[in-house]
Amino acid sequence: MAETDDWGRRAVLDGPMLARVRASGARTALDVGCGEGRFCRMLRAEGIAPTGIDPTPALIDHARARDPEGDYRLASAEALPFADESFDLVVAYLSLIDIPDIETAIAEMARVLKPGGRLLIANLTPLNTAGLDIGWTHDAKGRPMFGLDRYLEERAVWCEWRGIRVQNWHRPLGRYMELLLGQGLTMTWFAEPEPTKGDAGVVERYRRAPWFLVMEWARGE
Repeated sequence: MAETDDWGRRAVLDGPMLARVRASGARTALDVGCGEGRFCRMLRAEGIAPTGIDPTPALIDHARARDPEGDYRLASAEALPFADESFDLVVAYLSLIDIPDIETAIAEMARVLKPGGRLLIANLTPLNTAGLDIGWTHDAKGRPMFGLDRYLEERAVWCEWRGIRVQNWHRPLGRYMELLLGQGLTMTWFAEPEPTKGDAGVVERYRRAPWFLVMEWARGE
């Protein structure tokens, strides 16, 4: 996630994500791509029983160390180790861009949702991921511009984050819509949130270029 940072992510996404969690009435939740377990801990603080999965052993180890009573499992989004209709809520918090086989992963997330359950997604907007390998540039007058290219081409992009080189996937928004609608899910909420507080320079950066989107999808009863 080039040029993103923990403060910016939390300032932009935590508010709308938690608002939708609270509105969901969920009692159980699965965090797909839970990382070190931060959002699982937030879910528990809301009175929800969370389970976190991640394919990276070091992150699962860290989550377990931070939250010894939590339920964290080493698993991939493409092969969720749970029965059908297991969870009231499934969360993908900035994890869809890390998943190579997105078609299988979305099918798996829909499979483990209970009837009436919600799939809550926070993702980098495709208008951002189409420019991850370009980033900020300047026009002929020296004005900053966020570049993007090959928007309709699904592809992996190498990025630098926290000093680590990571691979993120760019997909046009229509690809996500096709897969989610193909699972019979119904969109119930959509937002492109913006920061409302914090360092003025960081706020300005998040306002200048498209960055995040949040979507909520419901499984039919």
